[in-house]
Amino acid sequence: MTNRTTTSNATEEGAPERGALMYDPVLRKVGEYQDKAGPYAMLRPVGGGREWEADPEQIRPATAEERLSSSVKAANARAERGL
Repeated sequence: MTNRTTTSNATEEGAPERGALMYDPVLRKVGEYQDKAGPYAMLRPVGGGREWEADPEQIRPATAEERLSSSVKAANARAERGL
């Protein structure tokens, strides 16, 4: 049986590497892992924005579909801003 917390984006302590795309099931969105702050995992929206606190026990690596969807949303937001 495989340990779900061990991924190619995990450090030796089991935390994701900075920049790894993680899915937050509570907010139902993908974010880039930034770091831990106290008991929380800090995630930032793909493409930038304000970080949010997530439960590190709940987040998981984003699937290919979730990564693609979040990248398309970020590209569309950039296009709307004229960047």
